[in-house]
Amino acid sequence: MWKSEKGKIIKSKEISESTDKYLNIAEIRWNAIVLKDGWLRAIIKCSWLNIDLKNSEEQKIVAERYSRFLNSIDFPVQILLRSTYLDLSDYLSYVKSNIDSVENEVLKWQWDQYFDFLKKLNDSQWLLFTKEFYVIVPYYTFDDNKQIKQSQFNKMMSALSNNETAESIANKLRQLYKWRKHLEQRCSLVQNWLNWIWLQVRQLEFREIVWLLFEVYNPLSSKKQSEILIQ
Repeated sequence: MWKSEKGKIIKSKEISESTDKYLNIAEIRWNAIVLKDGWLRAIIKCSWLNIDLKNSEEQKIVAERYSRFLNSIDFPVQILLRSTYLDLSDYLSYVKSNIDSVENEVLKWQWDQYFDFLKKLNDSQWLLFTKEFYVIVPYYTFDDNKQIKQSQFNKMMSALSNNETAESIANKLRQLYKWRKHLEQRCSLVQNWLNWIWLQVRQLEFREIVWLLFEVYNPLSSKKQSEILIQ
């Protein structure tokens, strides 16, 4: 289980230690994932582009721009392709809410038939699939694979109970916000390049990141957790 606390998501104590140690996530803050090694990851969702539908000239342009994108950035990115079941529940609710407003009996019957068809299709899981594309943008200042038990933010805040001066603590907090700014700059750069390749992109926000993590790591409870976040 995860719970919300003042704009961030933290793992509750109900998670067993054996499960928690396999997830390299400390917390979610500022629309980014804070890993246990203290560094940040942002997630950008991308639309798809069927290059086979482009003419030869457009295909060359896309390939050239994509190559220039990869060669221009001075930091690594992870490109994630995810195949997932297409859930029509929200659309079914939308259709159902509009059927009652139809006065024409013939049209209403047609809408009912359409709704029943979609509902049967949605109930027969694993028949409808969709592909989702993501670009994971990292920020870290050194190559250290050694994991630490606390995030950099928690380590900084724990300094309040130590013998550090107020100036030292303020410097550490300024460093944390500096990392956040660098990550935002990287995300902006990646989004501009992807837009240039004719892709529609947007950075995932707080609730979307939580929902995606549940979809990946615990899909059976993702629907329930998304309802809790909406409340």
